[in-house]
Amino acid sequence: MQRQYLRIFLNVLLLMFFLFQVAGFVPLAFIDQLENLAYDYRLVLTMPNTVDKRIIIVDIDEKSLAEVGRWPWGRNHVARLLDELFNYYQVAIVGFDVVFAEPDESSGLKILEKLADGEFTDIPEFRKRVEDLRQTLDFDQLFADSLSGKPVIMGYYFNTSGEGAGTLRSGVLPAPVLARDDFRGKRIDIPEAIGYGANLQLFQNSALGGGHFNPSIDADGIVRRIPLLYEYEGRYYEALSLAMVRAIHNVGRIEPVFVESDMLSKADYSGLEWIRLGHLKIPVDEHVQVLIPYRGRQQSFNYVSASDVLHGRLEPAVLKDAVVLVGTSAPGLFDLRATPMQNKYPGVEIHANLIAGLLDQVIKERPPYTAGAEFVLMLLSGLILSILIPCVSPLWANIIFAIITVLLIVFNLSMWQFANLVLPVASLLVMLLGMYLLNMTFGFFVERRGKRQITGLFGQYIPPELVDELSANPEACTMDAENREMTVLFSDVRGFTTLSEGLSPKDLSRLMNEFLTPMTRIIHQNRGTIDKYMGDAIMAFWGAPLEDAGHARHALDTGMAMLESLNALREEFRARGWPEIRIGIGINTGEMSVGNMGSEFRMAYTVMGDAVNLGSRLEGLTKVYGVGMIVSESTRTAVPDYTYRELDRVRVKGKDEPVTIYEPVALVTEITKSELDEIKLYKLALKYYLDQNWDMAELQLLNLQKQFPARKLYQVYVERAQEFRVNPPAAHWDGVYTHTSK
Repeated sequence: MQRQYLRIFLNVLLLMFFLFQVAGFVPLAFIDQLENLAYDYRLVLTMPNTVDKRIIIVDIDEKSLAEVGRWPWGRNHVARLLDELFNYYQVAIVGFDVVFAEPDESSGLKILEKLADGEFTDIPEFRKRVEDLRQTLDFDQLFADSLSGKPVIMGYYFNTSGEGAGTLRSGVLPAPVLARDDFRGKRIDIPEAIGYGANLQLFQNSALGGGHFNPSIDADGIVRRIPLLYEYEGRYYEALSLAMVRAIHNVGRIEPVFVESDMLSKADYSGLEWIRLGHLKIPVDEHVQVLIPYRGRQQSFNYVSASDVLHGRLEPAVLKDAVVLVGTSAPGLFDLRATPMQNKYPGVEIHANLIAGLLDQVIKERPPYTAGAEFVLMLLSGLILSILIPCVSPLWANIIFAIITVLLIVFNLSMWQFANLVLPVASLLVMLLGMYLLNMTFGFFVERRGKRQITGLFGQYIPPELVDELSANPEACTMDAENREMTVLFSDVRGFTTLSEGLSPKDLSRLMNEFLTPMTRIIHQNRGTIDKYMGDAIMAFWGAPLEDAGHARHALDTGMAMLESLNALREEFRARGWPEIRIGIGINTGEMSVGNMGSEFRMAYTVMGDAVNLGSRLEGLTKVYGVGMIVSESTRTAVPDYTYRELDRVRVKGKDEPVTIYEPVALVTEITKSELDEIKLYKLALKYYLDQNWDMAELQLLNLQKQFPARKLYQVYVERAQEFRVNPPAAHWDGVYTHTSK
């Protein structure tokens, strides 16, 4: 039982540690890593792995670089690409996953202008010719003209690090979509930029809008989220994917949605859970980041080569009404990212996945209350396992662990798949694994060690012949509980508290050893089983684990031998200067539950039941009647070889049924004439007492008390007779005396 409690305590201790971890008091980096891995596995397991034909990626691939030239291309090529997309292929919208931050000088116009202002300044015809060529050679203006009036979203990037060129600003940002006032004074932890690389003002002003293409890179280098908003100088700028979806739905502005809750009203909870985009609601985290709903590995969207678009090699139907992203998958252009599916994934396809998810409203969400759900699930499953596992066999422990683990995983996957909820799972699974290993390790080392010791320990509690039989038949050590007629003995040292106060701890220990050793030897000699030592008390029983037809006789012989042995011990203790020991013994025979009562750690058998409790009560009554031993009527009936003195008919505490109690005096063959004469006189006094003849009873008892002044029993009855003379019992008194204490 103690080991069970120890296992429960260790399990609860482990549970509390993980509860503190979930609550944020004990941050563990490896748990965050495992949570990311769990997210990736769920994502890969449930990805649709289908191609979304609504979104086309115009790829500046190796083929395009070989045909058109190395990047960056002249703006005339980009302008022609854009014109082809809208005029010939009739796409719906175009987003650029590239930045046009520098003027294009590839046409030579700048050189001609420099010559016109320098060496050929005196030649008007040269200047006029340069002006005539400007419209053709000003590639930036050509691109700006191509952008004008078309649904084109320009891409740009923010810098968040102050190292190197982090604080530099190049180009012009588009108009912000929100300001701080739009957040109602809430403290929103939006990523803040310190610099940017944007498009030339000419291009940004000509385009419909712009959006940043910064991903959020986790500690393991994986891109799982994109911040929908970036803050720069108190203004908020949208992501490329959000800007494109906003343009597709023709939504003028976005709106932050706050959820007020008293349950979540903590200092770091802003209440921002959604970004509203017209009729669309986009779930975001506390950093206004959105989880990317990856459809599958690379090529989950159709790619077309930019050179094929430029040269009109594709059928118009391939791109008609498509959402187009212009980007690159070429390794040399360094836009490959690590994702949950693969380590090299085109950045442009990341934006395509998010656009598709926003259009389909299949964004996974992780609202603040998921932490509370994780806490509750961990608390419930942890408590169930902590209490249940130590009480079952290893086989059932494995089954229970497996069932709870599977149920939690199925529940988590169901929330993921059908409710789009991302519930944390790593801490929960690590807690389950830790609890499993703790219990299995405990069972292997501690219980195995206990089983090795049990044979040695058994020899201290049962006779040698029983040890031999149990060793030869190990299955007897695990017998199921059963009801048997048996006899139980309780022995207790009287006045032990007073006795112990007069001895040093060392002397007290020696005294108890000197007392318990011969008492135990007597019990073993009479085939008894030591149930337990309770300080100065002994509990023993007969009739198990081996059947014993003479269990009552053996118990009674034991009690008589213990009292006789105590006389010799008193002389020895007196010689050592130790106090005199007196004991009381209670013996009862009856039906008891015996067997392995719930502990595999201690293989000594135990007994339970009303018959056992009565034996304990009888031992307590020895002090009342001043006798060394009291037995019940059932024991007296089972052992007719002894002569008994009837002590009383009593109703003990905790039982309604009265019992007759006896003091065994001696074997019938060994009792003396004087003892028989005394018993005869006592029986006469007891008859007067039960007949309510208080005067004659008192007279007879006083006579006995005079002859045997050391016998407390007669004084007890004298006092009762005197009391009943003044306060007679009820009319239908049956002679039963009720004891209200143990």
